[in-house]
Amino acid sequence: MSKPLSIDPAVLRRLQRLPKSERIECLLALCELPDSFGQPHVHGGLGIRKLGNKLFECRASVALRFIFQNRPSDLFVSFLGNHDEIKALLQSGKYR
Repeated sequence: MSKPLSIDPAVLRRLQRLPKSERIECLLALCELPDSFGQPHVHGGLGIRKLGNKLFECRASVALRFIFQNRPSDLFVSFLGNHDEIKALLQSGKYR
């Protein structure tokens, strides 16, 4: 059983600013995420990786990654960024 997906409004705004081809790639990844999460053989293409307690990363496009949290009621997508942006976000301590 998959959990519903919730997306931070800041992530939606960033998606809207992407070129159409990259936006489509990211949206397809979001569509796959709820059914793939927790099934390692299914989510191989998304490259889901655990970053911390209930915090995960998955491939959004070639250059971008989503940060999401496995909350009791949903999967909450809280950030969209490139490798350097995600590294800076994690080092900022926001998710501790």
